[in-house]
Amino acid sequence: MKISYQWLKQYLTVDLTPEEVGDMLTGCGLEVENIELWQSVKGGLRGVVIGEVVECKPHPNSDHLSLTKVSVGGTELLPIVCGASNIAAGQKVAVATVGAKLYQGDKELVIQKAKLRGEVSEGMICAEDELGVGDSHDGILILDSSAIPGTPASEYFEVAEDVIFHIGLTPNRSDAASHVGVARDIIAVYNNFGRDIAPTDGRALLNLPNLASFIPDHNKRRIDVVVEDEEGSPRYSGVTITNVKVGESPVWLKNRLFSIGLRPINNIVDVTNFVLMEFGQPLHAFDADKIEGGKVVVKKFKSETPFTTLDEVSRTLTPADLMICSETEPICIAGVFGGVHSGVTRETTNVFLESACFNPVSIRKTARHHGLQTDASFRFERGTDIEMTLTALKRAALLIRDIAGGEISSELVDIYPHPRPKMQVKLRFRNLDRLIGKEIPKDVVKSILADLGIAIERENDYGLDLYIPEFKVDVTREADVIEEILRIYGYNNIEIPIEVKSSFSFQSGPDNGKMRNVVGDLLSSNGYFEIMNNSLTRSAYYEDNDLYPVDSCVKILNPSSRDLVVMRQTLLYGGLESISYNVNRKSPDLLFFEMGTVYSLAKKESFDPLPGYHEEQRLALFLTGRKVSESWDTNDSSTDSFFLKGILHGIFSRLSIDPDGLDLLPLESPLFSPGFSYMNHGELLLSAGQIKRSVLNSFDIRQPVIYADINWDLLVILASEKSLKFSELPKFPVVRRDLALLLNREVSFDQIRQVAYETEQKLLRQVGLFDVYEGDRIEAGKKSYALSFLLGDPSKTLTDAEIDKVMDRFVKAFTGKLGASIR
Repeated sequence: MKISYQWLKQYLTVDLTPEEVGDMLTGCGLEVENIELWQSVKGGLRGVVIGEVVECKPHPNSDHLSLTKVSVGGTELLPIVCGASNIAAGQKVAVATVGAKLYQGDKELVIQKAKLRGEVSEGMICAEDELGVGDSHDGILILDSSAIPGTPASEYFEVAEDVIFHIGLTPNRSDAASHVGVARDIIAVYNNFGRDIAPTDGRALLNLPNLASFIPDHNKRRIDVVVEDEEGSPRYSGVTITNVKVGESPVWLKNRLFSIGLRPINNIVDVTNFVLMEFGQPLHAFDADKIEGGKVVVKKFKSETPFTTLDEVSRTLTPADLMICSETEPICIAGVFGGVHSGVTRETTNVFLESACFNPVSIRKTARHHGLQTDASFRFERGTDIEMTLTALKRAALLIRDIAGGEISSELVDIYPHPRPKMQVKLRFRNLDRLIGKEIPKDVVKSILADLGIAIERENDYGLDLYIPEFKVDVTREADVIEEILRIYGYNNIEIPIEVKSSFSFQSGPDNGKMRNVVGDLLSSNGYFEIMNNSLTRSAYYEDNDLYPVDSCVKILNPSSRDLVVMRQTLLYGGLESISYNVNRKSPDLLFFEMGTVYSLAKKESFDPLPGYHEEQRLALFLTGRKVSESWDTNDSSTDSFFLKGILHGIFSRLSIDPDGLDLLPLESPLFSPGFSYMNHGELLLSAGQIKRSVLNSFDIRQPVIYADINWDLLVILASEKSLKFSELPKFPVVRRDLALLLNREVSFDQIRQVAYETEQKLLRQVGLFDVYEGDRIEAGKKSYALSFLLGDPSKTLTDAEIDKVMDRFVKAFTGKLGASIR
């Protein structure tokens, strides 16, 4: 949100610099993300002055240039060569002197002393668009004859400058979505920040506009209001203004709106936007003559009714949409957007001003459904001050009468059938001191509350009974009041204690958080980057999907986007989006991992806490591109399933899980080609492999992607069942022996390793595969495995006879159980 420094100063009784204001805002929780200089004319017309053309004659070396001498208020005349056809002696003009900077869009023009066709020129007589005060380039800009030479152009054109604060407004701070709301916080901070005693003299005060002059001129044009939906509109106020003249707003009003990024439209609409940004109360102006029947009705309209909004888009209403209607038709989507047929135009002469309080939930649903995000809906969604409707209405009516003329032609209409009781909160001093960690003086506490508009009903030695103002929609309990006091007093003013107290806790089950850190550190140290994708995703990913059917998706009742409508069933699609994004930006070599939750509709036998829904934790790995970065001394081998299997075994090893205790099986899946899985006693621990081309094409990924989907919940359970064992390094040497076996093609290395460990359980340390051959030199249907065996005895050095005996047993086992022959 943008806040204007010059605008803000109108509500303060103390003079503060922009730097001081920025520090105060950030200190009290309204974080200033950026501060920028705003100028109504870029560059501020520095170096541009008003001049008078004293002499004008044709250029001797050109048929379209003129030689002029211009007075700019000094004793000397400036020689300037001008190419405009409308230049003449006696004119008052705008002159950019040497060194001045002019801007046209992002282009900067620095005026320099020059020679044009042999004649000296010390400046430039400017056209309207060259100055930035208009769009015309039909010759130079001729000023009023009363203009005084030497007057700075910034003064003549009323160039405004301002400092704009970009505030990162959090959703709970709707009270600060206005200049008055921000000013209230600044005053509270100025008076109380870090104080040991509340100030009595020199207190800053909130300087609000004086509305005492609001008196209706007559009551000849009253428009009645009927609120049929009191839940959707607990308060609705309005007033009629007649005989207005719709036109351009004065410069000061346009500059106020321009400075915070709003585009002026006309004096009526501009006033409503001004009051919105002043008080945070949305207003809407109707053409009173277009309200059929002279009555406003607030109600839900029948569904499937077409309605054209101010942006000339036809929308279909739903039964949940609260509408502002005439006696015959809807004329505005309440709190969101006006209708095209009832808005204020140049022909409007009579205006009905609306100021209301609408139900935040109703406005939020309507705005999301129609994809409309307006300044009004932004505030109504977060909750507005129900006591502000009349104040804003009076302010806007007075401004319109002053700017657009006309007469206030009715008393204020105020439909408020069920006044809200004041919110009461009990503040106990012991809780205040305990939660803050410091005893703030009680008079400072009361001063802070007063400056924030929180009234004290009763006071005793134990605490305060408070009335919370309606604009503090996020303050509903004692902790909220304490937070308000702390942010104004200053977080940095709470001293850090010299000692820290803590208690030890014992966790009987597996430490999920610790394991996440362990595995995350392992992957990061191996070159993997952690990604975090949105749990909300597109339903299109799950349509015609046998693995993750769309019927199992958890749908969002009130989606914030038309794309993000379901909860993810898998981490796969978010990871592929990340890969596609990076590959398309010339980063093809990627190692990603993500830890996250997936969601689905539960099966009948599910034991999830929330009936009907199921969620579980998953770990996903994504590999694509080269194994190592491209370099002159590395090859360009790509990641594959074996590379993935290596990091999977590393995870198992780090968690003390023996991969040999898991069942490694080939996997037939619509996702992988090829794929494999690890099972633990019939339960799927992970599935992995190369993703099929048909899946990658949907994400415009043209290079292979290797993927692993790990059941993190099961992995945690397995790790908790294992204990980490340490053993001393072997004192005696390990011996290596190699064998080359000729086997049937369907025999896997895993079968060989299993037979080897069954044959020799005491001395065998490791079985390795260092070569595989299939070709013309061996018979069809066969393959050759070159195997290594590491043998060792922890108590002695093995003799050749002992080693040969073990190898003989291996040969017999391989030939007998696997049909192998020795090459």
